[in-house]
Amino acid sequence: MESKMRWLTLSFIFGLLLSCQTTPTPPLETLKVEPLPKSLPKVALVLGGGAAKGFAHVGVIRVLEKEKIPIDMIVATSVGALVGAIYASEMDSFQLEWLAYQVSKEDIFDFSILYSKLGPVQGEKLEEFLKTKLKTKRLEDLKLPLYPVATDLMTGETVTPTKGSIARAVRASSAIPGVFVPVQFAGRTLIDGGVTNNLPIEIARQKGADIVIAVNLSRDVKSVQVDSVIDIILQSIEIMGKELLKYKRLGAEILIEPQVGDVGMLDFSQKKKCIEEGMKAAQAALPQIRQKIEDWRKK
Repeated sequence: MESKMRWLTLSFIFGLLLSCQTTPTPPLETLKVEPLPKSLPKVALVLGGGAAKGFAHVGVIRVLEKEKIPIDMIVATSVGALVGAIYASEMDSFQLEWLAYQVSKEDIFDFSILYSKLGPVQGEKLEEFLKTKLKTKRLEDLKLPLYPVATDLMTGETVTPTKGSIARAVRASSAIPGVFVPVQFAGRTLIDGGVTNNLPIEIARQKGADIVIAVNLSRDVKSVQVDSVIDIILQSIEIMGKELLKYKRLGAEILIEPQVGDVGMLDFSQKKKCIEEGMKAAQAALPQIRQKIEDWRKK
């Protein structure tokens, strides 16, 4: 009896083992493999100089943010650096536009009664304006990387600060020669970045940009009024900048050129027009921007 029970037990165990071995393995083709998420290109927004015409940059940013076009960095010169700094600090285009309507020429241009031999505009008001408006104070602390472009007056080099005071770096980038007093920053004497690079597309490439959206304000430099030394200086810089950009502008995947050629460099009365023109130009460029991003993802 005991041997019979032992035999039955062994037979049962053997049957279980045999059934496990004969269980079919699911074919490989039935296993689900989740596809890897598609990567996104690093997109740089490059903002050129243009003094009061720079309000058009606000309109461009409004549209890009609304349409959820990614911006991974801002590389900017002069007024582009000013607009870029305000946006990079908050990443809120509504706040940017509201502040644009609040700013006056007196907030930027502090003409000295005692004419300085280095320039009639000190630039201290511009720096103080940014210090009071920006929550983030240093370039290295910005959530959205900003690369303000300036020019070393002593060597002619293009300089792109990555650390230090945002307000001082923007002041340096905006220090139009002959108008603003040069700025001491990081051991250098700096002036407006537009002297060497008014649309710094190649700097965006150096910073790792896959796609560059560049905003050029110097397509048309026809002036409506030249009746002072400062007007002559500004108009001359505009003309030189346009010549420098003839080939540099070709380096961007997308070139946005708001129609602000009839706006004077110091005319702060046409903010609304500039912002609207920026929005129009950005809206027109949206299909191209989306196509470039999609083409990059398919590579």
